[in-house]
Amino acid sequence: MTRLKFKYIGMVLIAAVSFASCKKDFLERPPEDSIVDANYYKTADQVLAGTAPLYGIVWFSYNDKASHGIGDGRGGILTSGSYQVDNIRMNTTAITGENASSWKSFYNVVGQANTAIGNINKYASAEVPASVKQQAIAEARFMRGVAYSYLVQNWGPIPVITDNSTLLQDTTISRNTEESVWEFIIRDIRFAAENLPVTAIKGRLNKYSAEGMLSRMYLARSGVGSSGGTRRQTDLDSAKYFAQDVIEKSGAILMPNYEDLFMTKNNNNAESLFSLQWTYNGDWGSQNSTQAFLAFGSAITGFADGWGGDLGASADQLKLYDPNYVSGNVINITSSGDKRRKATFMFPGDHYSYIHQQVDDVNNPGKTLIQELDVPWNNNTAGRYNNRAWVKKYVVGRPQDNDGKVTQQHTENCTYMQRLSDVYLIYAEAILGNNASTSDVEALKYFNLIRARAGVPAKASLTWDDIYKERRLEFAMEGMAWYDLIRLYYFNPTKAFAILNSQDRSTSYRIVPNAEKNAVSWTVTSMTPEVYPVSASNFRLPIPSVELTKAPNLGKPPVPYTFGK
Repeated sequence: MTRLKFKYIGMVLIAAVSFASCKKDFLERPPEDSIVDANYYKTADQVLAGTAPLYGIVWFSYNDKASHGIGDGRGGILTSGSYQVDNIRMNTTAITGENASSWKSFYNVVGQANTAIGNINKYASAEVPASVKQQAIAEARFMRGVAYSYLVQNWGPIPVITDNSTLLQDTTISRNTEESVWEFIIRDIRFAAENLPVTAIKGRLNKYSAEGMLSRMYLARSGVGSSGGTRRQTDLDSAKYFAQDVIEKSGAILMPNYEDLFMTKNNNNAESLFSLQWTYNGDWGSQNSTQAFLAFGSAITGFADGWGGDLGASADQLKLYDPNYVSGNVINITSSGDKRRKATFMFPGDHYSYIHQQVDDVNNPGKTLIQELDVPWNNNTAGRYNNRAWVKKYVVGRPQDNDGKVTQQHTENCTYMQRLSDVYLIYAEAILGNNASTSDVEALKYFNLIRARAGVPAKASLTWDDIYKERRLEFAMEGMAWYDLIRLYYFNPTKAFAILNSQDRSTSYRIVPNAEKNAVSWTVTSMTPEVYPVSASNFRLPIPSVELTKAPNLGKPPVPYTFGK
């Protein structure tokens, strides 16, 4: 399943083209065009086609580079000496590219969700079943709520906008308090949970997609406004309730093999609760472009992209793959350890049978051939080693590895926004709550299911640190690590700063395998640790300067959002 297969796919593509051309500032009104025309929303298929672009193109500017730059770079997963360095070194500024593109992308989601809600309420024919209208509005409110969750976590107080048209004359837009923004988010996604169908077409949201996201939102909100290390029990209880409902009733299951999660052929699998949908051959912005920036070279993409040769796992992340690591600059990793490592980062000597590479033909000088990927060594004069653990996750290979569905900067593998394993870990953390540790049978059951798939030993008790480490291993390069730290910051900023201030984000390490091909062990030596200071002054992202120029009231103190009756 590689794209949303709606009955009237043409309508979806019309909508996507329409949205692709909308690159307005978030304070501007979306354009009037065919998708908002009064003659459009006459059938159930047209109404559902009207929300289809919310599954992809409006998220593109975040997914393109910022999702890994902010989510993994600032989270301590990803390192580089030349790419995303502002984010990796915790020096994101008001003019950093990923900062501005994220802000605009999230508000584009908000704006288009608002437009969809308004158009459905205004134009939908009486012949369209009420349940279909509610489903489409629920999809839009879900997307809006999720976009606001990214906004409030990254920038703190931000403006809540529900009616784009009023902003044409409104120059007094102000930020709203974090507490009221979180209440708005919860209300939007609760509406979605109450109005989405129990089952839906693959790729579209259902009731349990919303409940899974609700569990995440309640877990995050449990710490808002509480800096003393204690989270709000009512929100923890809600996080547990919705996570448990998803676990017991959704029918979602873990994929048996972790590595299979990130193959294009497994889009919209049984573990996926909410994924962005892409197509490789559509207009710009309708595709997943991340392989272009993450892959280590063009030899494995088949085109002139593959610009990730200077990208890789941070030394801090690599330490997590050594079960015996305590301290020091030497890390020992084996192929019999955590299976998630190979699915996330490529080590020299790794072999991937389902990704191919172009190499020189040693038997025919001047010619090349295509073979299964054996991750190469660098040609270093001081020895044969690599100084990057190259990114594997979301690197899917050449056209022939993906049924032809790859071109330069275009793939159509879905972007996970939430998987079932996230709900498992939310459930465990909600049960842990404000306790130092837990041996709760249910918490351990689902926590250890994730570890069993990864091929690592089960645990007999859990702490917050155990869950945090597991999340870093499970979701590395899925844009999650930064938001895990923000959730911690809400209720324990001292600990959040301590974690960030101890992360070795070094670009100076060597990975030496025990064999050139099919290696089974690696020694990683961190040559010069790199730690970047973090405090309240640089923890949150600054509002992009272009937005402050256009809306100076964004610099004023926030006010509570006023909810209607």
